[in-house]
Amino acid sequence: MIIMTPILLILLGATEMLQADLLPAEKISLLPPVNFTIKVTGLAQVLLHWEPNPDQEQRNVNLEYQVKINAPKEDDYETRITESSCVTILHQGFSASVRTILQNDHSFLASSWVSAEVHAPPGSPGTSVVNLTCTTNTTADNYSHLRPYQVSLHCTWLVGTDAPEDTQYFLYYRYGSWTEECKEYSKDILERNIACWFPRTFIHSRGRDWLVVLINGSSKHTAIKPFDQLFALHTIDQINPPLNVTAEIEGTRLFIQWEKPVSAFPIHCFDYEVKIHNTKNGYLQIEKMMTNTFISIIDDLSKYDVQVRAAVSSMCREAGLWSEWSQPIYVGNDEQKPLRKWLLFVFMATICLILLILSLICRIKLGPLRQKLKSSFI
Repeated sequence: MIIMTPILLILLGATEMLQADLLPAEKISLLPPVNFTIKVTGLAQVLLHWEPNPDQEQRNVNLEYQVKINAPKEDDYETRITESSCVTILHQGFSASVRTILQNDHSFLASSWVSAEVHAPPGSPGTSVVNLTCTTNTTADNYSHLRPYQVSLHCTWLVGTDAPEDTQYFLYYRYGSWTEECKEYSKDILERNIACWFPRTFIHSRGRDWLVVLINGSSKHTAIKPFDQLFALHTIDQINPPLNVTAEIEGTRLFIQWEKPVSAFPIHCFDYEVKIHNTKNGYLQIEKMMTNTFISIIDDLSKYDVQVRAAVSSMCREAGLWSEWSQPIYVGNDEQKPLRKWLLFVFMATICLILLILSLICRIKLGPLRQKLKSSFI
């Protein structure tokens, strides 16, 4: 009995703690938030805002909110504050819901959902652009110390299948808080814009914000439906090839060196691939490395072309595109070296000279013998 008493006390305490956790949730009736609104604050950007229900009982509990994105792409998350910003495409419309929740280790309570939406922009089907693609590229800016590197942006697209012939498209991009309209377009045979070029932008090549591109349009015959798209920079950034690639042969060793590409990323942020092609037998060697030097054992009687390309390492950002290969550098010679030719010539000449000397010796030695033989016959 003495042994059982502490056990009963422990069980009783645990039961009271469990009831204490459950009691507030059982007695509180959660009410949904009020004044839920969705406001478009920029290209492909919305602000969700709501207020706590004024009739909600306050019981010294920490209320939270669950946000559910219904369209264009489903998502959900929880927050303690009463607003949330989202970056999302809007040409298909946007809708979301929010509810009040109360949770702890033992229970979960939730109010009913309240919803709001942003309608899809007007426009005739089939008139928006299709196959929108964009690429960025970094160049050195020798005239600016604050931003030594500039990022260009190039986008192309196809005209909508049902767009009238007089359709004209206009492109805008947003990166962070900056929004710009395109000024340099390329056109098709009907003078419709089908590509855009920004030689300088406010895009940061090392940044992690979404790049938003919006293309709307106009026509005298129908409303042109807008189209917007999100791009992660690492998926569209066209890295420059490595600089100053050199290759030298010493004996049977090939030494290759290069410098990092023109980029805002530091030298330790690059992976490289080296391609060595033996033009004599067609053998292709590709090696991946993180340093800017490479040594290979080669056949010194062959000719080689050497190329190097680069990519930003996953240590510095998400894996992206490889650069183009650098211009090929040709080293070596698939013909026999002059020294070996001379050695072969000297060897053959020596053999001929020895044979000539032996022939002369034979003539000298055999001359008297032939004379004696001739005299004896006479």
